[in-house]
Amino acid sequence: MVKLVVRDRETIQEAVRRFRKLVERCGIKKEMRRREFYGKPSESNRRASLQAERRARRTRLLSH
Repeated sequence: MVKLVVRDRETIQEAVRRFRKLVERCGIKKEMRRREFYGKPSESNRRASLQAERRARRTRLLSH
């Protein structure tokens, strides 16, 4: 949970800007994007295996 205490003599625009930065730093925005659509478990497993394959290929290329 993100809490923002509005400072004395702080404009609404400044408070909103600070709130956006807090949300970005906490990873809430990234989590919201990830949960925006439901992905079937088979799709997520396939995506993870493809990503692992790319990682392995990249490390093999860099190690030579």
